Amino acid sequence: MTLKVVIVEDEKNSREGLRNLIEEFCSDTEVKGMAGSVDEGIAMIKELNPDLVMLDIEMQTATGFDLLEKLGEVNFDVIFTTAYEQYAIKAIKFSAIDYLLKPIDVNELITAVDKVKAKRSSTSSNLQVELLLKNLKLENPKTHKITLSTSEGMVFIPVTDIIRCEAQGAYTTFFLKENKKILVSKNLKEYESLLSDYNFFRIHNSHLINLGEVERYIKSDGGYVVMKDGSQVAISNTRKDEFLELMKQA
Repeated sequence: MTLKVVIVEDEKNSREGLRNLIEEFCSDTEVKGMAGSVDEGIAMIKELNPDLVMLDIEMQTATGFDLLEKLGEVNFDVIFTTAYEQYAIKAIKFSAIDYLLKPIDVNELITAVDKVKAKRSSTSSNLQVELLLKNLKLENPKTHKITLSTSEGMVFIPVTDIIRCEAQGAYTTFFLKENKKILVSKNLKEYESLLSDYNFFRIHNSHLINLGEVERYIKSDGGYVVMKDGSQVAISNTRKDEFLELMKQA
């Protein structure tokens, strides 16, 4: 089945360049239309009913987020394009939505489009966009939610429900409140980057913990922490001093 694509980008050269890349390098994919503004993009999406929208974040009169809000229900996948590493990128990653930095790398484009082909679930797309827009509006990061992709689908959980994360090779296990666990097919380093602004600390190569869930620190046996769920996590010698300093500031 051919993936129907709409490009929303206010710069003509960027629109046409992206179309050319998609047509040359992305198989079973067809660019059905290109729009140069949010309003034009909304009309085109409603008319063409695309499977995928390549959406520029920063446009002259509005943003890609404005387009999604005005549309309301989203029954297509989104890949954002942007020339800037900015605050919104973390929110996008939290929602597990792909984005491409300009100038667009062909291999990254192919990978992102292939992921859309493999997924193609309008329900999860709509929930991901809803989560993204909600997180962007929330001033208190403690109320943010994160999207976790599992073998069964996607789970949307409050960041404050995470007690700790443990590396399992290329996978990560999330330990949540109420003794819940979720296995995710991404490595711990990626979540260290995402959660660093939410009071999480990489206490060991294999462990990322929520500092707000630490119950006590034990000096014996090389040093370890006891979390509020009763779990014990060893502290790496190289990170002990930084951990203790962070706990003093808490």
